[in-house]
Amino acid sequence: MTAVIIVCLFFISSDNMHTLIQKLDNNIKWWSMYVCLIGFFYFFSSPFIGKTIKPSYSNFSRWYVGWIFVASLYHLPSFQSMGVDMRMNLSLFITIYISSVLFLIAFHIIFLGLWYLGLVARVAGKRPEIFTIIQNCTVISIACCVFYSHCGNRALHIERELFERTNSKNSTILFPFLEGNAELENKWISNFEMINELKDQMCSSWLAPVGSASDFPLLSKWVIYGELVCNGPCAAPSDEISPLYSLWATFVGLYIANYVVERSTGWALTHPSSILENEKPKKLNKPDFLDMVPWYSGTSADLFKTVFDLLVSVTLFVGRFDMRMMQAAMRKVPDEAKNDDLLYDHFKEKDEIWFDFIADTGDGGNSSYSVARLLAQPYVRASKSVLLPRGDFLLIGGDLAYPNPSVFTYEKRFFTPFESALQPPEWYKPEHIAINKPEIPRGVSELKDYNGPHCFVIPGNHDWFDGLHTFMRYICHKNWLGGWFMPQRKSYFGLQLSKNWWIFGLDLALHSDIDVYQFKFFAELSQNKIKEEDSVIVITHEPNWLLDWYWKEKTGTNISHLINDYLKGKCRLRMAGDIHHYMRHTAVNNASEAGPTCIQHLMVNGCGGAFLHPTHVFKNFGMFNGTKYECKAAYPSYHDSSRIALRNILKFRKKNWQFDIIGGFIYFILVFSMFPQCNFVNVLNENSWSGRIKGFVTTVWNAWFYMLEHSYVSSSCSLILLILSISFVPTKLSRRKRAIIGFLHAFAHMASALILMLLLELGIEICIRNHLLATSGYHTLYDWYRSMESEHFPDPTGLRIRMEQWTFGLYPACIKYLMSAFDVPEVMAVTRTNICKNGMMSLSRSVSAIYYASVFIYFWVFSTPVVSLIFGSYLYICINWFHVHFDEAFSSLRIANYKAFTRFHIRKDGDLEVFTLAVDKVPKDWKLDPEWEAEEKLPHEMSHERKFPSMWKAASSSSDPTNSVKLIDHFVIKRNMKS
Repeated sequence: MTAVIIVCLFFISSDNMHTLIQKLDNNIKWWSMYVCLIGFFYFFSSPFIGKTIKPSYSNFSRWYVGWIFVASLYHLPSFQSMGVDMRMNLSLFITIYISSVLFLIAFHIIFLGLWYLGLVARVAGKRPEIFTIIQNCTVISIACCVFYSHCGNRALHIERELFERTNSKNSTILFPFLEGNAELENKWISNFEMINELKDQMCSSWLAPVGSASDFPLLSKWVIYGELVCNGPCAAPSDEISPLYSLWATFVGLYIANYVVERSTGWALTHPSSILENEKPKKLNKPDFLDMVPWYSGTSADLFKTVFDLLVSVTLFVGRFDMRMMQAAMRKVPDEAKNDDLLYDHFKEKDEIWFDFIADTGDGGNSSYSVARLLAQPYVRASKSVLLPRGDFLLIGGDLAYPNPSVFTYEKRFFTPFESALQPPEWYKPEHIAINKPEIPRGVSELKDYNGPHCFVIPGNHDWFDGLHTFMRYICHKNWLGGWFMPQRKSYFGLQLSKNWWIFGLDLALHSDIDVYQFKFFAELSQNKIKEEDSVIVITHEPNWLLDWYWKEKTGTNISHLINDYLKGKCRLRMAGDIHHYMRHTAVNNASEAGPTCIQHLMVNGCGGAFLHPTHVFKNFGMFNGTKYECKAAYPSYHDSSRIALRNILKFRKKNWQFDIIGGFIYFILVFSMFPQCNFVNVLNENSWSGRIKGFVTTVWNAWFYMLEHSYVSSSCSLILLILSISFVPTKLSRRKRAIIGFLHAFAHMASALILMLLLELGIEICIRNHLLATSGYHTLYDWYRSMESEHFPDPTGLRIRMEQWTFGLYPACIKYLMSAFDVPEVMAVTRTNICKNGMMSLSRSVSAIYYASVFIYFWVFSTPVVSLIFGSYLYICINWFHVHFDEAFSSLRIANYKAFTRFHIRKDGDLEVFTLAVDKVPKDWKLDPEWEAEEKLPHEMSHERKFPSMWKAASSSSDPTNSVKLIDHFVIKRNMKS
């Protein structure tokens, strides 16, 4: 609304308001062009409306759209027919803007020089941000243009009658919709006259010029003069200072005065200290959490690094160099079953144990912290009757940070949320490297005596992208993940718990299987330590039971060998992450008859913080290792999962605005060699709409074949797009389906690019035929402005000539070419006309580059919403109709909601009780928890001993995870199979 009001003030003065009301253009051709322009520009800007995206791409989008939208709008005839001439405002804005920028830059250079000489205060040496200068110059220029629209540049304001108040004929013409209603008509006329009287008073009194140039002899040669209004020819040139110049000088003077006061404490020959040397750090009121990873970004360096790391890892580490081999070589003892680097038994003497499991953390800060906040609480109320204490240890199932393992992603996406949820001890130093783990916490002599929460982690495929280097540094050689103690030394481990329960944490690397050294450790552990009545929980990163069924392949042969031939039915539960949802499958009744290797429960919980994955594509899973399974729980539900996929059509571009970089360039390259189209005469010469539509379709068809026969760049790009589209379809489908889906996908993009190209060319051709474009050359706006400038801005002292001489012609040249650069449609139309008359070879390389750049500026805006709409629709169709692209179709949505973790309880009777808790909606706004801040923090007190361990709580109490958490699954695994 604010923007609309400013635009109205900017372009529509009260003098031509009556013309605007009278002249409503009924030409459907022009109004349809207005609708198309506004529609395309709206959809291009829709992801940034009411939202600021970092880096400031949204601000760039607003300025970019404002520039090219106004540049195209002022050429259309409807505004001119309404009495609104935008050329004066635009040209005046550019002139004032350039003058303001140059003047303020000169001021800042002088001011910095004075600081260097020691004449101003020390803080003045801080350089101003260029964006601040640009922003202030923009505001000054807009204010001056609004003033000129309503008050003009008149030095003398002559009283004039706006309306013939007693002339009923004129009033009827002004307000024809009030004809016949005298009372209402008089009311409207009275209000309108009051507005104009107020405007005249402001222009003649409040914003009147400061006086005659003779009153300021020192400034007489450095000011702009106002236009003299006379009844007939004026006897003498104007001597009054321009009110526009007075307003500009006032604004610039206020900026300079404000800057000087801000940056200095007074003029002195020394550098007085104006800032405190030891300034106290500012209190944080909101966490600095990172947003979800933009997987479809065309500008993210992290994603390019991820691709590079993946290629290197697959080429170098898979089958050649494996960090697990190095870990095995560094073991201290030959007997695997006695290896304290891998086996931890300090929980085996507890009567009952609580522990947690999460996987796939380190994506968005809000989602990761929501889960970490729940894990850190002393108690979590899952329902009215269920109160669960904090786990004695935490198991993390891999993929600690996205998109790639690095110092930045581990610290910002993984450690920061957990440290905010449960702070590390006061003696903790982030740079500390643990040499001899476990380094026992202060105040305890043995690891089993420490009553704080522990943490054990296995790596995922994303952690292996750098060969496990970052994982080893941050997990195996650090002691603390927030307030969770990490005794772990290797990337895999075994835990001996009480009541005959064991946990195997396996490292699958990028093989989807364990290596032989890892197999040797767990096999010897199974033979030498695990008894017949024991039960084992196996944790892997990938749920190969689901992925093998989905991809119709078989992986994890070593894991199967370990479970089937060594554990022999002792594996009661398999847990994994990797897929970012929650699903639990349980063997059907009497499944034990299938054999002793039956695993009772298969559970996937990858809801630790990463984007959501669908569940409905896995709903037909029901068989694994010869045993039938049925789904007992799915989160989100199949129906919700299918419904969420619909967001790809409507919200793909809003979630993936950085995809513009890729999509816009692809579409432009597809039609690059087909610009311009000079054969639109037949379409425009048709008299009926049916003939025009038929002619347009024929032109599209002919352009298609022209592209295939003559446009080498476009046809080559189309072929590459077709190959990539077919290759992009997952191999889960048959070759025939892949070819059909890929062809239809590529054809939709090529046809859309072609139609958008022809629509752009059609709009330019219509404007050229109606003499709205390509009328007088590249500098039409500048030539028009110079003629109007000499008429309305008198220059009796020759200031313009002196400025041109002093700047060696750069000042007028700068304004001239800036106006040409602003008027992109004119540049495009003039060059297009020359090409259609003389051919492309008549242009120089520089002119050709300018032409294609001007075309791309508009074509990019038109194409980016379309390419996102088509690609989003493709993902929706694939995920809901063919059940493929489950990763691509949901990573695009970047959904932070639907987060969950699983809490286990080994009861005194030896049964394992399992609770899975979830939060449907993750908060986006956080505030400092006043209870955490008010709680007394004693010296040497560990954070897990506090009642309120987490720093941040949701801004809305009802949306806080501790209040919105719910129980989505609950089951019990008996101590032994026979019972």
